[in-house]
Amino acid sequence: MRSFLTLGLTVFVFTAALPAARAQQDTVNITPRHGPEKAAETRPERGANIRIDSTLVLIPVAVTDPMSRFVTGLDKENFKIYEDKVEQEIAQFSSEDAPMSVGIVFDTSGSMGAKLQKSREAVAQFMKTANPEDEFFLIQFNDRPELVVPFTADTEEIQNRLTFVQSRGRTALLDGVYMAINQMKKARNPRKAILIISDGGDNSSRYTESEVKNAVREADVQIYAIGIFEPLASRGRTPEELSGPALLSEITEQTGGRHFAVDNLAELPDVAAKIGIELRNQYVIGYSPKNKNRDGKYRRVMVKLVKTTGLPQLKAAFRTGYYAPSQ
Repeated sequence: MRSFLTLGLTVFVFTAALPAARAQQDTVNITPRHGPEKAAETRPERGANIRIDSTLVLIPVAVTDPMSRFVTGLDKENFKIYEDKVEQEIAQFSSEDAPMSVGIVFDTSGSMGAKLQKSREAVAQFMKTANPEDEFFLIQFNDRPELVVPFTADTEEIQNRLTFVQSRGRTALLDGVYMAINQMKKARNPRKAILIISDGGDNSSRYTESEVKNAVREADVQIYAIGIFEPLASRGRTPEELSGPALLSEITEQTGGRHFAVDNLAELPDVAAKIGIELRNQYVIGYSPKNKNRDGKYRRVMVKLVKTTGLPQLKAAFRTGYYAPSQ
């Protein structure tokens, strides 16, 4: 199935009815775009999903249309970027599929029993969007988190380990996220992402929600989550599950990622593929901050899309801020 936008846009189409692997192939390139500019290499510093050195901040941005299709083919002139409400000059612009370091945070608590098979399939479909230079790690959590597979380029190793997983215990979701953020300090790629697959909120963590949110805010990681929840009308929905969607949304959105709530297990693999495709089709905007102070303070970032005649209303997802270097 193909869908079109005008003015030279490439539209990545995703529908639940399509097999996840095929979703990557549904693209339309109406007008060839000019070659992407190369973003300068930078040294990772504090600031989630934002890489900063003395002169350049790089922010990945995902753009979707009103039907939630991924839109590529935009140019630098289609974006405006602000830091603490002050417009910045875009110095670098790219839309390359750069190598990534990705952590899988996988729920194996007792309530996941009937959901494990489709969750495994979701990981497999997500891995199909990888490129050869990517690396992955796997953290499983129930009563406590465990690093099951450290960073590896072998995606089959992760899938094989998930084959034998069993569900038991409670849900230490926050501890799992905190462990993943720490593991990311060993990543070799500048672009980093975490995918959480869980069926509820937290009921067993040592770290508090506030502590994890602060860690997420400071980490150089973009976080996505698939929440597998019972329908709202279900009598079996626990208090933790009721709070789960809000928790996952708050954690992911501040990193420029997203939370996908799923109540139909059959949709899991397709949703995972959609996340993989989104990570592969992001713009990277670079700017040299007008505020040169190295004060270690949090700076808020806003990306706006310039309205273009003939295009629908597009939406940008991006990191909402970063910490400036302190020295």
